[in-house]
Amino acid sequence: MPGQLQLSFVTYKRDAFIQVEGKENVQRFFIINQGKVRISKEVQVVAEEGGNILGPGDFFGVVSSLSSHTHIETARALTDVVLISVHRDQYSELIQKNTPVAMKVIMQFSKRLRYLDGALSRLTLKSNSSNVDISHLFDMGEYYARQGQYKQAFYAYAKYVEHCPAGTEVAIARERMMKIAAYVKDVRTSFGPDEFNRTYPKDTMLFAEEEPGNELFVIQKGAVKIVKIVNDSEVLLAVLKAGDIFGEMALLEAKPRVASAIAHEDCQVLAVNRANFQHMITTQSQLIARLTTLLADRIWFIYKQLANTLISDPAGRLYDLFRIQLEKNRIPFSSTSSFTFDFGPKELATMLGISHDETNLALKKMLDNKTIQIVRNKIYIPTVIEIIRQTESYRRMQRIEQARKESRAQYAP
Repeated sequence: MPGQLQLSFVTYKRDAFIQVEGKENVQRFFIINQGKVRISKEVQVVAEEGGNILGPGDFFGVVSSLSSHTHIETARALTDVVLISVHRDQYSELIQKNTPVAMKVIMQFSKRLRYLDGALSRLTLKSNSSNVDISHLFDMGEYYARQGQYKQAFYAYAKYVEHCPAGTEVAIARERMMKIAAYVKDVRTSFGPDEFNRTYPKDTMLFAEEEPGNELFVIQKGAVKIVKIVNDSEVLLAVLKAGDIFGEMALLEAKPRVASAIAHEDCQVLAVNRANFQHMITTQSQLIARLTTLLADRIWFIYKQLANTLISDPAGRLYDLFRIQLEKNRIPFSSTSSFTFDFGPKELATMLGISHDETNLALKKMLDNKTIQIVRNKIYIPTVIEIIRQTESYRRMQRIEQARKESRAQYAP
């Protein structure tokens, strides 16, 4: 019957492969009913926070299934296992019928995302968020004031005064706020508990990194950019548009914001606090399913970015980055058509986490053999399939080199 929740039990014998890394067209994920499953990856990008042995009540394959991307891990039966198989189209119905499962998935996703995001920041942005505290708000205010971006500066100063009333820079922050007040008349630094539908003019800040957070946001109209201040520079992480959800990690884990959100253009958002979120899980399963899918998509993307950092050759990393972006945008790898990315040469060094000189040399190599072009300061690919061929070639060379290293290490005296 249409709409009926389709769950089935499947069994696997010990040592059987349940899913294989790299497999496309992933339709289902699994919840372990009996037995144990070992999770492994071809490239171990970071130590697994929760370990790689799963047991009853644990789930796997959710990231790839809900994000509709390739598998990022292999699952093999460590014992005879009985699994509950769930089709991704049935996830919203599963939420309605089993709220604890939904919360377990969401909370695990949120923690995993924060963990992976921290690892990526350390590798690519050369930033260690564990060394940053709430006084960073004052430094943000100073940065934006120097740039003449007074709306962002005012918000950061105001939040520093609010959350650090005994801070050493409070008097200076208040003085700065008075000086720029005339330029920021449309800036609001707080909203009432019942103000769920909000409007933010362009360049106003919705929240700042390191401030406490108890709301997530759904963009209804306009666009929001997500940024971090690293080494006295603003780094653009993402531009979100209508339908996107953000700010969920601070809400779910009651931890500080990991980045700032700024109105990229005039925008309208729906703010959801903790009390409303708990209610939404049981009453608005479609929105919760959308949030889970978004988290899954982010986890998949960050994992791929982390795996990219392990590629030794800068040109290989560049080809792999383009491949990741193509899959993120759901462009068929067999396509002979062209594609233009929404970023240009300027952003590549930050995205790769390598020096500008290394990036420029790798970029020159690609320009010379005409696999890419630069059009209106954006990266343009004349034919998608050629990028995929080049990426696979570099991956083969990487595997050969890794095998040689392991062989030398094995027979070393």
